[in-house]
Amino acid sequence: MIPRPILIVEDDAALRATLAEQLALDGEFAAVEAETAQDAQAKLADADVRYDAILLDVGLPDGDGRDLCASLRKQGKRMPVIMLTGADTESDVIRGLDAGANDYISKPFRAQELLARVRAQLRVFDNSEDAVFTVGPYLFRPSAKQLLDTARNRKIRLTEKETAILKFLYRAGGRAVPRNTLLVEVWGYNSSVTTHTLETHIYRLRQKIEPDPQNLKLLMTETGGYRLNPRGAVD
Repeated sequence: MIPRPILIVEDDAALRATLAEQLALDGEFAAVEAETAQDAQAKLADADVRYDAILLDVGLPDGDGRDLCASLRKQGKRMPVIMLTGADTESDVIRGLDAGANDYISKPFRAQELLARVRAQLRVFDNSEDAVFTVGPYLFRPSAKQLLDTARNRKIRLTEKETAILKFLYRAGGRAVPRNTLLVEVWGYNSSVTTHTLETHIYRLRQKIEPDPQNLKLLMTETGGYRLNPRGAVD
């Protein structure tokens, strides 16, 4: 399992550390911490890093978390945002949701409930039209099983399995994924599916997305598996 990166924006150092520890407990998530809105903005502006979801405190030392959420939405950032707050009146919740938050959880909260809400929001997002990822020169829209080459104004259709392979490799964050892991994640525990099946799908996927399949830039072969280079093939 490849941990999914979660940004925690919380000024309470003890709570921030506890959340980071809980998120990383089962290897499902990898937490990155930010103490202020400015720190969060700087981390989110890093083109080499992605975050699959944000846990965002309402009361930050340098501003209101709801204003930060609204700003992120205006910047086109669509990952799930779960607001954390001690204020849970109806007007507070409505203001948070109107700012673009996906969920709102009041302090104190149970860690397992928060994790369940993060998982639920990620499931919804992963299958929504808002889930768009940059892969080389393409915009990758998993829900539409499609890559959009904006420079050439053309669409590349993907099969269900090609989409699943590309999405899982993207989530790996540039790390190599073993062939057996891909087989399990894409085909499930199906003993009739072999590595040859995976290799065939990888070959077809490369024919679609690599500008020059003989000179790989995006979908790289590594020892025992494959790695996606999301910033490759961009001149």
